[in-house]
Amino acid sequence: MNAGPGRAFGLLAAVLALFAIAAHAADIRDTIARVKPSIVAVGTFERTRSPQFEFRGTGFAVGDGTTIVTNAHVLPGVLDAANEESIAILLPGPGNDTSQARMAKRVAIDASSDLALLKIDGAPLPPLKLRDSDTVREGQYVLMTGFPIGAVLGPFPATHRGMISAITPIAIPQGNAAELKSAVVRRLTAGSFKVFQLDATAYPGNSGSPIYDPDTGEVIGIVNMVLVKGTKEAALTHPSGITYAVPSIHLEELLGSAKLAK
Repeated sequence: MNAGPGRAFGLLAAVLALFAIAAHAADIRDTIARVKPSIVAVGTFERTRSPQFEFRGTGFAVGDGTTIVTNAHVLPGVLDAANEESIAILLPGPGNDTSQARMAKRVAIDASSDLALLKIDGAPLPPLKLRDSDTVREGQYVLMTGFPIGAVLGPFPATHRGMISAITPIAIPQGNAAELKSAVVRRLTAGSFKVFQLDATAYPGNSGSPIYDPDTGEVIGIVNMVLVKGTKEAALTHPSGITYAVPSIHLEELLGSAKLAK
């Protein structure tokens, strides 16, 4: 029996759709390959310690390539001066086979958005571009690259895919005084702002990871596993698997106040 032009058209459309999916997958692979050289592990370095590098979180290069973005809570409050402990980053080597530690110093911190900027020694890294986070819409897909459980799994950047599930206030006023935990009070006092809620799971070590556009690699937010979750989920005994990210507009403001190129 003749299938007719309708069925032929349907088969053609299905084949074209498969080609489009394959092409998009290839584009994502290319984007990840471009982004990974900009991703670094953030921690501290002490020459007499074993291991010398102590992992604390993720960071990424922006601006001129010597500026590293991470979460403020990733950085240690106090360094062991007696043992010459310093802030450092770890660069995965070619093929992730070897790693290189480079010294860094704090240049700017914004406690209200839990963001920090570091300056590193040596040659610049490929910087990631920022996108205006006001253009982000619920339902769009994003990628996240960082070091989940990096202290255990090692300095091997991993990428996860997710979706912007919601754009919500960082803190919501509670129904009664008994529910006003200290973290919520601090956030409400400092002033609320919108954050991205993701359906991708971030793990300890992902703090400071960029979330970015799968097509362009442009950064639209920074994963935060402490400030946001501690505020929004203060009433929970066991934190949920929800991941949050601070919009890139707060990073742009910090870069501007520090007079560093975006």
